[in-house]
Amino acid sequence: RTFRRKKDAEELSCGFEVKKEKSMKKMYYSILYFVALCSIFSMSSCVDLDPMDSSEINPSIYPRTEEDMRSLVNGCYQSVRSSWFDGLFATNERGVTIVNDLTTEILSCKAGWMKDVSDLNFFPTTNDLTRFYYSDTDAYSDGWLNDISQCTSVLKQIEVCDFLSDEVKKELMAEVRCARGLLSYTLYDMFGPLVVAPIELLENPIVEQPLSRLSQEDMVKFIEDDLLYASTNLPVPADTEYGRFSQGLAKMLLIRLYLHETPTNREFYQKVENLCREMKDYGYSLAQSYTGMFEVGGQGKANPEIIWAIPVVLEQVSWNDWHMSMLPTDFEDHGMEAGYELVNSTWAFYDSFEPRDLRKTYLIASYTNNKGETVDREHPGNPDKHLDVGPIPLKYGYDINVVGNGGKSSIDPIIYRYADVYLSLAEALCRKPSSSVADRQEALGLINDIRGRAGLGALSDADIATDELLIDVILKERSHEFWCENGQYRADLIRLGKFVEHARNIKGTPYAADYKSVYPLPLSAINDGKGKVIQNPQY
Repeated sequence: RTFRRKKDAEELSCGFEVKKEKSMKKMYYSILYFVALCSIFSMSSCVDLDPMDSSEINPSIYPRTEEDMRSLVNGCYQSVRSSWFDGLFATNERGVTIVNDLTTEILSCKAGWMKDVSDLNFFPTTNDLTRFYYSDTDAYSDGWLNDISQCTSVLKQIEVCDFLSDEVKKELMAEVRCARGLLSYTLYDMFGPLVVAPIELLENPIVEQPLSRLSQEDMVKFIEDDLLYASTNLPVPADTEYGRFSQGLAKMLLIRLYLHETPTNREFYQKVENLCREMKDYGYSLAQSYTGMFEVGGQGKANPEIIWAIPVVLEQVSWNDWHMSMLPTDFEDHGMEAGYELVNSTWAFYDSFEPRDLRKTYLIASYTNNKGETVDREHPGNPDKHLDVGPIPLKYGYDINVVGNGGKSSIDPIIYRYADVYLSLAEALCRKPSSSVADRQEALGLINDIRGRAGLGALSDADIATDELLIDVILKERSHEFWCENGQYRADLIRLGKFVEHARNIKGTPYAADYKSVYPLPLSAINDGKGKVIQNPQY
């Protein structure tokens, strides 16, 4: 399963920033050794013509050492890196960030399947969307549901091996369970409860046994158990290698999970508050410059705000091709050249920012094209209309080395950061059942800290005096703060009951409906389920 992908021979490491250090070289060669072993097994089976289960690894050969086992754990990071082929957080149309933000006012598209997603006009046959769950037609990825099973299998191998100490087992299992929790939460947020294969079935793959989706309660418990284990047994952020999972990430994912469940039970807000206060003990803080975080050199261990980022490795492992995905086809400005212009932002989103808000710096509303002409809102380009529906959602700072690097930037994609804790705590303090005047004062201070960094003035008590006003403030600050980072603004709109309203009133789509708050499952998942896997309602 680990080596089913066509690009595995090229993608030999997980892309941590320590790629220049000895530890990175060890990981590179351990995975190379693993791939070579699997190649030997495959060639041998072709000669002998004996039936064999290619999903199994012979434990008498591999894994036999701690280094072998760590290479298996590193393989669990592969699913959540940034790669066009099969990375969950790919910085293009094949990653969750663009797809989820397309359903909101942050992004729009003028044609093709991405316009359908932007209009909420998707179906079980919208394969480029449903592929995130499962695909039997994509040439490079079969979706991410099976990656959850991969993590489950690795956990079992760690558990039964006899050459690791209990301490090392806990450490490795915590990383794998964090990977599984991250995958499970992301897919649950998109599709609702999942089909989760138990280890007994994974160890006997020849037996065909269709499974039902978990209930919502069981799904939440499955994710929660993984993340609680990870939050206890992973290293603290200060002791974590940049790019690897830490206690901070596990707790941030728990915060997102608990926020997700607040529409049905506001008691989850108390859990959110508790976790946010625990996060303060890790030494995180807001970075001094918002824009600087997304510019060349603004990432890394020295940035105190980053909870988890994906280190870029340009050798076809984990990369950032966001600039190429966003820049117009006639762009020639700031030392950069044309891109593919996959999507635009919307002018409604751009206009929602206050004039002095630094967070819209890289929502590019004007540029010089390859003819030396200025393209802007009033002159969107002729005959090609580049800025007619919205500005360029560049997000990341200009990187003149993109052309020389094959269209890839050296800027690390940031997935979760500490500002999210500020706004999550502010929401929890105001919306928990026992909220007090003091709680609302603390919440207002947290919101104003975020606004202050963006160059904006403070809000007053009157601005969050009612729940409706608070919701508007939270959503505006969240969209302005986290646009095009991890695609979680869609979940914020759904949680706070504004998803359909924004789609209708801001984006103007006639296809908005409450049931679109989850995506449809692919038809292949329904067919393979043989009556046990039920499609999401109204699809």
